[in-house]
Amino acid sequence: MSEIENAYNDALKLASEHYENFPVVSGFLPKRLRKHIAVVYQFSRTADDLADEGNDSPDVKLQKLDAYENELTLCLKGELQHGFWGALRNTFDLFGLKQEYFYDLLSAFKQDVIKNRYENFEVLSDYCRRSANPVGRIMLQLFEIKNPECYKYSDYVCTALQLVNMYQDIAVDYEKGRIYIPQDEMKRFGISESLFAQKEVSDSFRDLMKFQLQRNLKLFMQGSFLIEILPYKFKYQISLIIYGGKKILYKIINMNYDTLNKRPHLTKIDYIILVFKGLMG
Repeated sequence: MSEIENAYNDALKLASEHYENFPVVSGFLPKRLRKHIAVVYQFSRTADDLADEGNDSPDVKLQKLDAYENELTLCLKGELQHGFWGALRNTFDLFGLKQEYFYDLLSAFKQDVIKNRYENFEVLSDYCRRSANPVGRIMLQLFEIKNPECYKYSDYVCTALQLVNMYQDIAVDYEKGRIYIPQDEMKRFGISESLFAQKEVSDSFRDLMKFQLQRNLKLFMQGSFLIEILPYKFKYQISLIIYGGKKILYKIINMNYDTLNKRPHLTKIDYIILVFKGLMG
């Protein structure tokens, strides 16, 4: 087995073992694409960990992300052709992936290191445009889908999924010094940061979260048109992901919006239902 194939196998193992609420490489995806999706996932997961894990100072984290970005540049120039980078370059070459999507992801991870408040939803949306939407667009390229409508709907889904992760991790993010709820919307609902520190779930906080979730469900609804125009197997993968994201939102609702003290997650039963939903379309 070649070094590149070994690297693909390592990526597949990472994708199957790493905790995620949403399936990364499921059986609904064509076997020929799974290793390529896995190596893209490994790229994103590694960069995310550089930005978010460990006790390094922000300056050190940025230096590591800069070094990682430099390795990407060398890979794309053909100067790094071994191991993981060799596999990623092979995937780039086979599918003609747009380089800008990968640089957008890195710019968002760097932003996570230095920006911890968002003035309004427009600013937050721009972060989602770079931190989440490129993943969906890369997936469409791997399936060789060129329909512009697909890219538009994919952006809705990916932004919605990113926001779901933010809502379920409100307490976790606050402990890291971050608040992803737009500041102007917090002010509109009379919410101060002291509420996050005290983990006080007031009626105003519930109203704020209800507003966030209603917007999020609308994004999923707008993105769901993607399912109707995707090829057979890919549509089931996207159905699973959308169902999983909406399931988290409904869990938050059933928790009476208390994401300051609890973290919703998908159970084994949820995953079984998720698979059946995918099979039924």
